[in-house]
Amino acid sequence: MRALRGGLLLVVLLMLGACATAPPTPEDETQRIREVLTDQATAWNHGDIDGFMRGYWNSEQLRFASEDSVTYGWAAANQRYHTRYPDRAAMGTLEFAEVDVELLAPDAAVVFGRWALQREHDQPHGLFTLVFRKTPDGWKISRDHTSAAG
Repeated sequence: MRALRGGLLLVVLLMLGACATAPPTPEDETQRIREVLTDQATAWNHGDIDGFMRGYWNSEQLRFASEDSVTYGWAAANQRYHTRYPDRAAMGTLEFAEVDVELLAPDAAVVFGRWALQREHDQPHGLFTLVFRKTPDGWKISRDHTSAAG
C-alpha cells in the first residue's frame, strides 16, 4: 500500500511540474506584447521617455525609421526622442489604436497600429509597424517604422 501511495504521489508531483513549465500560449504572448505598448503609453503620458524606451531592444541593431530618416541603435533612438520631445507640452498625450499583433514565430511578432498625440495646439497622428523580438528581458521592439499623416 505504501508503494502505491508513493507511486501516486510521484505521478501527482510530475504532473504538477509539467503544468508549471508549460510553454506560454500564443494568446499569452500576444497579451505580453500588448502590455509593452500599454506600458509605453503610460510612461509617455507621465512624461517618462526613459520608461517609454524600455519597450525597445537595447541593442545597436535596433532600427527606427520615421519621416525620411533611419536611426540605428538604442542610444541614438533614445537621444532622438529626448531631442524631439524635450518637455510635456511637446510630448502631449499618446494613444495607440487598432493594434493588430501577429505572432510569426515563438520569438518574433509584427504589430500594426495607429498612434495619436493630443497636444495643446495640434494632434499629430499616423501609422506604425513594429517588429518585436522575444529577448531574455521579455518582448522588445527591434524595428519601428512610424509614419505621420500629412
